[in-house]
Amino acid sequence: MSDTRVEVTPGMFSLAERKVSWKAPVTMAVFSLFVFFAFGILGRDLPVTYKISADDARFALPAFETASNTVGLVAGILLALMTVVAVVWVSRRQDVPLWWIVIFGAIALFAFLGWIAAGSVVPVAFLLGNALILAVPIIFGGLSGVMSERVGVVNISIEAQLIAGAFVGAVMGTLTGNLYVALIAAMIAGSLLGMVLAVFSVKYLADQIIVGFVLNVLVIGITNLLFSQWLANDSDSTNFPGTFPIMSIPLLSDIPVLGPVLFENRLTVFGVFLAVPLLWWVLFRSKLGLRARSVGEYPLAADTVGIDVGRTRFWWVSLGGLLAGFGGAALTIGNVGAFGKEMTAGQGFIALAVVILGRWHPIYMSAAALLFGFSIILRVWANQVSPGIPTDFILMVPYLVTIIAVVGFVGKVRAPAADGQPYVKE
Repeated sequence: MSDTRVEVTPGMFSLAERKVSWKAPVTMAVFSLFVFFAFGILGRDLPVTYKISADDARFALPAFETASNTVGLVAGILLALMTVVAVVWVSRRQDVPLWWIVIFGAIALFAFLGWIAAGSVVPVAFLLGNALILAVPIIFGGLSGVMSERVGVVNISIEAQLIAGAFVGAVMGTLTGNLYVALIAAMIAGSLLGMVLAVFSVKYLADQIIVGFVLNVLVIGITNLLFSQWLANDSDSTNFPGTFPIMSIPLLSDIPVLGPVLFENRLTVFGVFLAVPLLWWVLFRSKLGLRARSVGEYPLAADTVGIDVGRTRFWWVSLGGLLAGFGGAALTIGNVGAFGKEMTAGQGFIALAVVILGRWHPIYMSAAALLFGFSIILRVWANQVSPGIPTDFILMVPYLVTIIAVVGFVGKVRAPAADGQPYVKE
């Protein structure tokens, strides 16, 4: 019998054998029809004005007015054409690019805003700017979740880390009169909670979900008690820190529309522009990130090559808490200017959701967080310009979009293989 060997070459497998999913084109087709009929054919024949730039913008783009149902019709046709292109790509065994899906979603959102504001004005710069501000705590909470779960620790306690950072930031800012000291104190508070989670999960091998749940209940209870018994009785001297001033980056802040949105903000917002790309680089472009991901995927193999699994998990979870504390401070000294009872309102759990939606990737996670930030300001704005539309409907829109995105575009996601699994060195 002859020994026959087959050499595998890059061109051996044809493009026709590559499997691609039709879910994206199908979902896009459904959306196209919905926008065309709901916002176009059945839309309201009222004028809507899209106000692109703010009133005080140095280089303002002119506003334009059109009929609300016309926007729906045109958007529906454009979306249908984009769907046809997606069908062509998939028929050629090519995946639909992410940037194409993002543009598709932006056009659909444009029509949705026009439908809501029929007979009124759509303040584009206002909505985008506030969406970013409101998404900051969710983004930093999500970064904490990414850091924890990439090394194999499920972080249910993001809510506790956020509310601890918000509380400590407000109190320390008031007592010291220095917001930078308050920000550092808030980050330390979040990091301490991360350390508690890490110690119980890594050293004592406790159930990570139970530990996280207990921390949430504990911190919410303590902050509620201190607020009722201390802050509420003397708010001027204990809970009135103020906020960071708004800073403008020269030249960049003068860019139409995106300039004021991105480059005219408080320190806590600018922190997002540093933290997200930095964590992406550390995770996927550095040796430190490679070691962390190996611990989260295959801790036994990481241990075999000399990586201390316990130490890696401890420090990554602790530093993740540091970022969540920063996000909590963004709620108080970066936005509201005072602490309120349970002011996080479940944003820690939303952060946990966007970690999964963003596939444990800092950039994708941040994009998903912006969706929820936009939903918050959308609910407030829609109630003002179109009180006839039920606010509950506006509230559920981002969650419906999230479900559709997961089912129609994202598909099945895979967490780090060792996520939630304690490691015992043999």
